[in-house]
This record gives sequence, structure tokens and C-alpha cells, in this order.
Amino acid sequence: MNILIINVSLRPVSPVKLFPVGLGYIATAIKNAGFSFDLLDIDGHRLSERDVENSIKKKKYDVVCMGCIVTGYKIIKALAALIEKHQPHAKIIVGNSVATSIVDTLLTRTMVNIAVMGEGDETIVDLLRAIDEGRALETVQGICFPKNGTIVRTPARPNIKNISDMPLLDFSIFDVGLYIENSKTSVKDPLPIAREEIRALPVNTARGCISKCTFCYHNFYGSPYRPRTPKSIVDEIKHSIEKYRVNYIFFWDELTFYSKEHALEMAQEIVDKNLHFYWTANCRANLFTSDEDMKIIYKMKEAGCLGMSYSLESADREILKAMCKYITPEQFSRQTSLFHKAGLPVWTSLVFGYPEETPLTIKETFDCCIKNRIYPSAGYLLPQPGSPMYAYAIQHGFIKDEEEYLMQLGDRQDLRLNMTKMSDKEFEFNVLEGLKRCNEILDMGIKQENLVKTQYYRSPKNMQDSEGSI
Repeated sequence: MNILIINVSLRPVSPVKLFPVGLGYIATAIKNAGFSFDLLDIDGHRLSERDVENSIKKKKYDVVCMGCIVTGYKIIKALAALIEKHQPHAKIIVGNSVATSIVDTLLTRTMVNIAVMGEGDETIVDLLRAIDEGRALETVQGICFPKNGTIVRTPARPNIKNISDMPLLDFSIFDVGLYIENSKTSVKDPLPIAREEIRALPVNTARGCISKCTFCYHNFYGSPYRPRTPKSIVDEIKHSIEKYRVNYIFFWDELTFYSKEHALEMAQEIVDKNLHFYWTANCRANLFTSDEDMKIIYKMKEAGCLGMSYSLESADREILKAMCKYITPEQFSRQTSLFHKAGLPVWTSLVFGYPEETPLTIKETFDCCIKNRIYPSAGYLLPQPGSPMYAYAIQHGFIKDEEEYLMQLGDRQDLRLNMTKMSDKEFEFNVLEGLKRCNEILDMGIKQENLVKTQYYRSPKNMQDSEGSI
């Protein structure tokens, strides 16, 4: 059976190339099950449309596998049409949230044959075996497919309970050298070494999130949060250091640290193993609350932590309530003060565009960032199918046709849907003015055209080492 795995490119003009962790786990599972396959890494090699078409038609394929987040629907649709044109007998299998959250649209409005629902590591192996053996698709748990004019939904597959026991991600399937070389373009400031010396790879520490923010949807939405043990995480990092000489680790998660105890245990494990590498992670904005927590933060710093990411999203209490964030601006500021006390920068993200948003709430949110000396990653509310805000947008007539909406989705830094009482022009003006104020007051030195779409997170210059400055 000839199998093709495709890594799609969501941002073909971006200088940043992020290793596809989700697809990496799927490819690892397929390889470990004994299947051979070809890999078409469109994003890693930034292949042209002609190169993609030539690769797809170069030989006969029985199965083509791909997937991405739901914002890439139009890319999946175009690729599926291209595959159908040159490989009319191939089964086109799609996973990730572009399958799970919009399965009806995916299977009725594109040439995709099978949607893998939710966690795909075990499902894809069972599915490939069924296709190879000529068994009915109904025998495979956790998939959907069209049959006799209806969509067949097989029983959901239980989640993998202990992800600590999963096989290590096999980076060698991809051009790992390419991703390590490019990793220096996306690590955050400040850096303790020259950016050119960075060698980074990702490590996944958990699946899911303990929060249920109303604007968010991910492939493990509604599933229990499942963290790996610190030992399994650190053992994987040790393997990457020894095999690929990495000196920086991306923790690739919705949520890295879910408790103080977990954060301390992870840091202690790194110190005890005598591993030397740099890293950043993410946590809730109200995890660390008192001076007593400084011992944990200092331990993380000793273990190589260069800073922490956690989301403010908004400084307006009504909007925070609508988001189901369950944090306050005061908690955000308190935690930030603790990290700054330890000499560690903080990075945060903002979401503008809830119906309650006004010029005043936008200013209030940027004021909070300026007060805490943080230049934020700002974006507009992009209701994702499966999320409560998507249901709100449908109910109130902001989205009338799902595919029409999906076809114009893109990065959250571009205003795609405005549910506020402001005009698009007024809305974008207030967000841009807030970023300008942050840039000027924090002396960031960011060019006007990069205020919204920054290449990577930055910290104020007074928190950067001279080598790490941009």
C-alpha cells in the first residue's frame, strides 16, 4: 500500500517554520506500526504549487493523510481537489480540528473521504490496517465518512490514558536539520546566547487544557487534561540533547504547568539530571500568587527557564467573565511582578472583539500591559467552530454560511469578523493605537508594519541582554 503524508503550510510567507508536532506523532505511530510512506513537507520546504502537484502525481498512492487546525480549511479543500485530480482512487484522510470541529462541512464540501475525530495516534493505525486488509470502515473507531448520501459516525475512541508511555516523537521522519536551523527565528527575547547559536526542538508535555475559554477550540476540547510525568518529559529532552545537540526546548502545549507542585517537580527533575538547556513554558495567569512562590520561580530559573507565557486576553472584568477566564487583572499583575522580581520576562496574548468591547476596554487592556512592562501578542476574536463564541456568532447572524466563513479564515491578527458596536475602521484603529503606545512607552523599537504581526515575542529593551537584543 502506497501512503503519502502531507504537512500543509498555513503561513507560506512567514520566515518561521514550526515543527509539526501533531503530525509528527501521527507519522511516528504509522512508522512504528510497520507502514512505509512518503512525506511531502510543504511547510518545511515551502514548496510551490507546481512542486506540490508534481509530488502528488509522481506515483500512484492508495492513501493520502493530512490535517491542520480549522483555520486551514481552504488549504485542505484545495489540496483534496488536487489529490482527487491526480489520485482518483486514493483515500484522502484528514485529522486535527479541521476534521473534528467541522466534519459535516469537510465531508460534504470537499473531496476528503475520511475524517479522523479527536486523538488520532491509534485511530490512524487501525484505519490504515482496515484499508490495507480490505475491511469495512465501520470496523474502525473514531472516524466519520460519507456512505449512501449520509455521514457514518463510528463510535468514539477512548483517549490514551497515560501519554507518558507513548513512544518518543520520531524527528528523523522529517528534515530535522532544517527545523533546528530555522528554530532561531522563533525563540523569544531575551536570549542568554547569540540567536545564531540556538538549536531548538519541541517537546509536548500534555494534551488538552484545564480551561474552557469560550473563544477557543482545540483537538482535545472537552477531553480531560492529561499531563506527562516530569520524568518522561526530561528523559525525552535528554534524548534530544544527546541526539540533536539542542540547547533550547519549546514546550508545545495548551498548558505546560497546571500546578505549583508540577512546576517545581519539573524544574527539580531538570536540575537533578544535570541537564543544561534553555526553555520557556506557559501556565495560568493566576498560578503563582505570593512571595512564597518565589522559591519555585527561582528553581525554574536555575533549571534554565528564560521566561513564562500566560494569557491576559482582556483587562475588562465583563469580557473576562464572558471568556470564562476565571482570572483577574490583579492576579495577572501579581504573578507578573513575581517573575519580574526573579529577572524573568513575561509574554502574554490579547483577544479583542467580544460584543462588550469598546475603545475604553481596549485602552484598559493595553494600560494593563504597559503597567506590567509587557508587549503583547494581540489578535482579533476569531470564533472557532465548536466554541461557544462560534455558536454565538451563528445565533446572532454574524455567520450565515459555515463554508463561506471558513474560506476567509486566516491569522487572528487580521480582522475577519466584527461583533462589536464599533465599525471595522474604528475597531482596528483603537487596537493599532494601543500597540503604538506599548511600543513607544516600553521602548520596544518595533517597526510600524510589525506592530501586529511580530516575528516572535519580544520583551522591553531594559529586560534584554545586549546579545539578545533585536
